[in-house]
Amino acid sequence: MKKKRLYNRINRDELKRRIAQDKEKRITLSFYKYYHILNAHFFRDYLFYEWSDFDVFGRIYVAAEGINGQISVPEKHFNSFKHKMAEVLFLNGIRLNIAIEDDGKSFFKLTIKVRNKIVADGLNDNTFDVTNKGTHVNAEQFNQLTDDPNTILIDMRNHYETEVGYFDGAVLPDAATFRELLPEVIDEFEEQKDKKIVMYCTGGIRCEKASAYFKHQGFENVYQLDGGIIEYARQVKKQGLKNKFKGKNFVFDERLGERISNEIVAHCHQCGAPCDTHINCANDACHLLFIQCDSCKEKLHQCCSKKCSDFIQLPLEDQKEKRKTEVFNGTKFGKGRYKAHKTGLLE
Repeated sequence: MKKKRLYNRINRDELKRRIAQDKEKRITLSFYKYYHILNAHFFRDYLFYEWSDFDVFGRIYVAAEGINGQISVPEKHFNSFKHKMAEVLFLNGIRLNIAIEDDGKSFFKLTIKVRNKIVADGLNDNTFDVTNKGTHVNAEQFNQLTDDPNTILIDMRNHYETEVGYFDGAVLPDAATFRELLPEVIDEFEEQKDKKIVMYCTGGIRCEKASAYFKHQGFENVYQLDGGIIEYARQVKKQGLKNKFKGKNFVFDERLGERISNEIVAHCHQCGAPCDTHINCANDACHLLFIQCDSCKEKLHQCCSKKCSDFIQLPLEDQKEKRKTEVFNGTKFGKGRYKAHKTGLLE
């Protein structure tokens, strides 16, 4: 009997070509669960072995504290996959956040990694009770809470996520990582611990830990949007509720976003035109994540700068040599900002 490989070994470009040509309908979803896993490496291998049979693609992080996944599953295997997932006791009944906009091309391979944490939060979990989390609220309760002018609504996502979409009236911290964001918002609202604090993120995982940390820091009334923006959008549509979200919800897969409302709240990082389309710079030596309109995309060959545009048109051997010494935007910054086009960063 041939032993099944527990890692993908096919070229990335070939995998992307296959998924682009594949006509099979797939369902994109995300999930998370905080749970004490005794042997994360064993559990990782178990998942890869079992889920490969269902042609699961996606990115999954496993740690001693639990699991965090964004995946796609062929529609024909979806029910079988859910049954297999339920065989793991702590995953039985787990919330599956189904994507709002989905063309089935969100992922092209299965990657499962063991990490120290399922979200890099920078916290020492031994110093507080991570299970003493905030009160979960659904879309209707969230709308009611945020109608109160004394409620503080905090977006617990990064700047490049909030740039393309956010809830009306939310505080939008200018942080590049969740690790940076937590101490920033704690400090900002230190004197308002008696107010109602409502927080939200993409699917709920960041708020799960953050709400417990807020309570540990003395905040009395802490709430979190159950299922995050993804579940909120689903409930709003199904129940005919008022949609308080403006713009697009950034997602961490090949789509890079799903539209929640028709409003475009962001701008092209190069010309300033209304635009909320995130792309990665076509120069692989840069790979900066930024926002680019169709006009700038055509003019600069999907690059973040003229420097990168000129670089990718060089012969491959020249590119290889120049990569040893050249520094590009993504080399230094990794994530673009709208103000960058004013400062010359992306010019």
